[in-house]
Amino acid sequence: MHRSTVPAFVLACLSITGCTSSSGPEALVAGIPSRETTSSVTPTAPVPQASVGETRAPLRAEPAQKVLAWGGPMPSGSPAFAAVDQQTAAAPTLPQPRASIAPQIGAALPNERPVQLAMAGAPAISAGSAVRSRIFRSNFSDAKPINFGKVTPRHFPVHGVDVSRWQGNIDWERLRSRGANFAFIKATDGGDHLDPMFKTNWNRAKAAGVKRGAYHFFYWCRAASHQAEWFIRNVPRDPDALPPVIDVEYNGESSCKMRLPRAKVLEKMQVFMDMLERHYGQRPIIYTAPDFYKDHLSGEFLNYPFWLRAVAQHPSRVYPDRKWLFWQYSGSGLSHGVEGKIDLNVFSGSEEAWNRWSRGGNG
Repeated sequence: MHRSTVPAFVLACLSITGCTSSSGPEALVAGIPSRETTSSVTPTAPVPQASVGETRAPLRAEPAQKVLAWGGPMPSGSPAFAAVDQQTAAAPTLPQPRASIAPQIGAALPNERPVQLAMAGAPAISAGSAVRSRIFRSNFSDAKPINFGKVTPRHFPVHGVDVSRWQGNIDWERLRSRGANFAFIKATDGGDHLDPMFKTNWNRAKAAGVKRGAYHFFYWCRAASHQAEWFIRNVPRDPDALPPVIDVEYNGESSCKMRLPRAKVLEKMQVFMDMLERHYGQRPIIYTAPDFYKDHLSGEFLNYPFWLRAVAQHPSRVYPDRKWLFWQYSGSGLSHGVEGKIDLNVFSGSEEAWNRWSRGGNG
């Protein structure tokens, strides 16, 4: 995902006046981009500052309830996610997940949910659903192409991107036509950082017909519950959105140098993900990178969908024990519709599987 820097006046404030914030070492004023780095993408042009809108009212406490499992246990060989060492051009078909509406205590989830289809910018409003939900073939290029072996990203029909303020003003209609069928959009960091382009990207992506979800960069120096509350305050509960994403990884540029034991990492993640699942009615997706996965996540969270970063080797070599739903295969993608580089991703299944998963409930 993406890089940002601390404005000079904030550093001056910290060193001269000793100003503080509730986030400890990671605290900055809400709306000011953080330093967190979540991909190899490096900004190449000035980044616009978009209004993030008014702050919403504080969250009301929600009743405690048991969190429902995402899709239930996955037995060995399950087709729920593509086994990366067995992928072919004809990817397996995913079973239809349960509905993604907010669950009620003691109530079973229905098998289907109403869907508000995203409208593409080019097709007329009266166009049929087949036009509005069209899958565009990938026409991305890569500044640093990798030979992944027998199974390459081109073998997967559904491609997408992930973006933040570092992509500037995106032409979403054009980006979609080049192959961005989905997008994960940077929303929040820690407990007080909001990407200044989130609201703009969130609204424009939907208007262009791009299926989109929001992601949160997790800080290990901040309480998990505070981070979940901050995400919920800033990311709308849209029935058409993809599940929320928790981005967990190491970042050498962060002033939070804390390296927690595995058990504590899993505990904090569970608190955050449980709160998001109760609010959005969808099981969160876990995004991670190879080193963090090896230290903390191998063999864990088997009932959660994973989005894996593997930009130098095929995921089957980097994560041999993990099935995946999304694969981030490049941090150096190039495309019409966005200046500079952009992260590129693929969905693990066929077009039919994508349509079923993205429309019929993915919680």
